[in-house]
Amino acid sequence: MSEPSPATAIDILLDPDATMIEHAKAANARLLKVFPKGFALDASHAPHITTLMRYVRTADLDKVYAAASRIFSSSNVTRMKLKAFKYYFLTDKSIPGLGGAGIIVELNPELIKLQQNLIDAVSPYTVETGTAAAFATTPGEPDVNEATMHYVQVFVPEHSGKNYLPHVTVGLAPIDYLNAMLAETFDTFTFSPASASVYQLGNFGTARKQLKALDLKP
Repeated sequence: MSEPSPATAIDILLDPDATMIEHAKAANARLLKVFPKGFALDASHAPHITTLMRYVRTADLDKVYAAASRIFSSSNVTRMKLKAFKYYFLTDKSIPGLGGAGIIVELNPELIKLQQNLIDAVSPYTVETGTAAAFATTPGEPDVNEATMHYVQVFVPEHSGKNYLPHVTVGLAPIDYLNAMLAETFDTFTFSPASASVYQLGNFGTARKQLKALDLKP
């Protein structure tokens, strides 16, 4: 049995309620019709809203869970009213011609404060970088691309604070199709977080493996 990686790539995330999950799975099904080789949203590609990605010391994972739970147990996250207002997609040179699509959530002061509190709480256990071994992979999906590894490394500060882009990833599709999809009218909707978790990240920043369900304020 191989030794565990000294670092683990984690995503401290909000699990959305049924309203967002329904919209995300509908968009995912649509993308799979045009690109069947993409990924389905399921237990190993869970719909989620990232609050913080970090490389942390594997030996300190229990401390990370405790620190994150303290933040969530003092926050009314399930009472947040979040607004989903448009699609977006990102491209990656490792998957030419394709884009990773998501539903963007409007950034608000509550989300910024929650993220900063988590950054501060987890900071003592973070490391600057990690390798592909820090991620969750399977024999069928063994690879982790450089863009994913770099994204986690620079999440703070490049994707935090005023640069935070809360979203729910919904799948992969050809760029031409995604451009047409973004040109459509998006019917905005509101939803709330249902729970919070720590996941081990997979390729493309997917929530690949749940490590810990976190305590929330009753």
